[in-house]
Amino acid sequence: MTNDCVFSIDTTRFDEDYTPATDSRSTTNFANLARGEGRRQNLRNALTMMNTRVNELVHWDNPRGDRYALELDIVSVDLHLASAEDDATFPVIEMLDVDIVDTTTGGRTEGIVGNNFSSYIRDYDFSVRLPGNTGIPSDFGDLHGQVFQRFLESDEYRERFSQPPVICISVSTSRTYRRLTNYHPILGVEYVADGQSLTDRYFGKMRLRVRYFMPQGAAAPLAFYHRGDLLNDYSFLALAGTIATMETFQKIYRPEIYNANTAASEVYRPSLDNGNYSFPQVSYDRVERAQLATTQGKFTEVNLMKPYGAVLEQWATKQYA
Repeated sequence: MTNDCVFSIDTTRFDEDYTPATDSRSTTNFANLARGEGRRQNLRNALTMMNTRVNELVHWDNPRGDRYALELDIVSVDLHLASAEDDATFPVIEMLDVDIVDTTTGGRTEGIVGNNFSSYIRDYDFSVRLPGNTGIPSDFGDLHGQVFQRFLESDEYRERFSQPPVICISVSTSRTYRRLTNYHPILGVEYVADGQSLTDRYFGKMRLRVRYFMPQGAAAPLAFYHRGDLLNDYSFLALAGTIATMETFQKIYRPEIYNANTAASEVYRPSLDNGNYSFPQVSYDRVERAQLATTQGKFTEVNLMKPYGAVLEQWATKQYA
C-alpha cells in the first residue's frame, strides 16, 4: 500500500428537516436529536434555542431580539487510503460549520467550523485503547493529533475554510476553575483551571490550546480549544454563533452543568451530580450515546486500525519525522 491518503469533504444542512445519513456517526449530537416520532419538533426546539441565544449575545441594534439566525452545516470528512489494489475510505471526522445571517440586511457572516467535533479515532482511543491499558499510554492521542493536523494542512480544508477551527466543549468535572478579571464582550468572563485534564492533553496533541470563558447569561464556563488568538482572530458574530450553538448542545446533554438554576461561582467545580437544574424541551438519549461510543470505537479498531493502522501512522507522521 502506498502513502497516498487524501481527504474529501461533504456537507449536509442541519435544520428541522435533517435526517441522519446511513453512514453518519451515530454518536454525534445532531444525529441523536434527529430520531423518533418527535424528531422534527426536537430539532426545531434546539434550533430555536440557538437563535434565541445568538440574539441575546449580539443585542446591539437588535431591539426585538430576532435580527440574527444561524445556518448550520454538518461537515463530514472521509479519509481515502489508496493503494494499487483497493481504495479504502473511512469516515474520520464530523463537525458543524456555522454561518450567521442578518435578517435585517440579508448579509451573511462566516462563522467558525469545529462545533460538535467528533472522531472515530477518538472513540477508539477513549473507548477501546484507554480501557485496555493499566495507565495512559505515552503516545495516547498522537495518531489522532497527526491526522487532524494533516487535515488542517490539506487543500480540501484550506479551499473550504478560511480560518482554523475552534472546538467548544464542556469543562471537565475533574478540575476546579477560578474566575479571573479578564472580560470579553462576547466570550464573557475568563476562568482558569487548576491543572490539565486528559481532554486538554488529548487536544494538545491536535496542537490546540484551551481557554475557558463564561458568556453573559450562561450557567457555567465553556472550554474553547483553538489556535492563534481566540479573542482577536474571530469576529464577535462568529464567536456568538459558536457559543449559541454549543451552549445549546451542552444544555441538552449536560443540563446539570449548563442548564443549572444557579450560575457558576468564583471558584467552580462542575458536577453531574448537581440536582438543581432544569431539562430543556429537547429529547436526548445520553445512555445510548455512551453505548454507541464504545460500539464505534470497536468498529474503528476492526475497520481502520487493524487493517490500515500501520500505513495510516506512516502517512500521518511522515511530515513530522
